[in-house]
Amino acid sequence: MKMLTHLIPPAYSGDPDDTGLLPTLGVRRDGWYPAFKALFEFVLALVMFVLAVPVMLLVAALVKLTSRGPAIYRQTRLGKGGRPYTLYKIRTMAHNCEATSGIRWAAKRDSRVTPVGRLLRATHIDELPQLWNVLRGEMSLVGPRPERPEFVPGLARELPRYRERLLVRPGVTGLAQIHLPPDTDLESVRRKLAYDLYYVRGHRLWLDLRIILATGLKMFGVPLTLLGRLFWMPTAGVILGACAGRREEISAGRGPALLGHRADEAAPVFVPHLTLNAPETA
Repeated sequence: MKMLTHLIPPAYSGDPDDTGLLPTLGVRRDGWYPAFKALFEFVLALVMFVLAVPVMLLVAALVKLTSRGPAIYRQTRLGKGGRPYTLYKIRTMAHNCEATSGIRWAAKRDSRVTPVGRLLRATHIDELPQLWNVLRGEMSLVGPRPERPEFVPGLARELPRYRERLLVRPGVTGLAQIHLPPDTDLESVRRKLAYDLYYVRGHRLWLDLRIILATGLKMFGVPLTLLGRLFWMPTAGVILGACAGRREEISAGRGPALLGHRADEAAPVFVPHLTLNAPETA
């Protein structure tokens, strides 16, 4: 397992300015939809949170009974504009596992994940406490996956447009999350970045509704191919085709770089040991 120390600034203070993100971000304005989205998601998250409270209490008790440590863990993530916030999840790994394992990839059969945690991860029930982050205005129901501030500077260096994910609030679910597996290296991050930038530029009510409905069915094991047909989800071909169109503009000098490629870059740079899925810290 590869450690993540090469991505972590040696003196990260927790201040959002330390990430080098805020000075480079602009403000996205989309007319009426951002305000409507915030209100719509607040109401929906409130209903979902109330309905989920009994499930969260039951699962939290099960976690406490089967492993040492708190049932809910908190971790700093970056929100809109690069501002840090505290993310809440149900703990699925051994308590304080980073103290012995260090920051490393979350493997498919990671020994740090508890038996109960495996079930929670498979069903995504561990994500339910993030509804509280939505109610606090720190997250959206739909948006890019929130990342830890320690890792973002390194990713932004490798993928110059990575910061554009922070033009919107991070999401409990998202276009990239329902299409692609968890990140394992820079290439997997680059693929997800394509979906994230597609969403950032084109998120609208109809797309958000389809992502929410598809996420609910995916939790019950409905395959992605069927979800795509049911909800007319944008395919990889559509997303990458849109990206290819932007690259043509870049080559002609009519647009900025896309997907972390500068205009003078001939091919992606592969960093095989870039790790993103850091374990939990309770």
